[in-house]
Amino acid sequence: MAVERERPYNQFNFLVDLGDGNTDGPKAGFQEVSGIGMEITLAEYRNGNSLENSVMKVAGMNKSTDVTFKRGAMGSLNLYEWLDEIRNGSASALRTLTVSLQNEDHSESVMTWKLQRCQIMKYTAPALNAKGTDVAVEELVIATERMEME
Repeated sequence: MAVERERPYNQFNFLVDLGDGNTDGPKAGFQEVSGIGMEITLAEYRNGNSLENSVMKVAGMNKSTDVTFKRGAMGSLNLYEWLDEIRNGSASALRTLTVSLQNEDHSESVMTWKLQRCQIMKYTAPALNAKGTDVAVEELVIATERMEME
């Protein structure tokens, strides 16, 4: 699914699917998605009879980083309902989230990140300020067990 080209894509055309198959409308419209990543821990190992006085780096466990989503508050409770499922111990609360980078004319996805077995680990309500003029933004931090790219 990844579409390679010489010039980089812009970062501001993307779709988010929160595991319900919906990427349209304000509930799926996010201002920012950050922190998608993966890291592999390395174990150091050396045989006692090795001819080199250095260690080998052996690939160990891998883990996906926590991902932050931000969107304008609009009175929708879909994030709270998912958070409530997790808080109440629902076995079906884990979801697969998809973030797709779009090309400039929004005609195709040029890169996709699938975040598997996700659950909300932190929700932050918007900061409220009677003198402010900013949009009220809610923030969601998602723990994910595995990340795949297409």
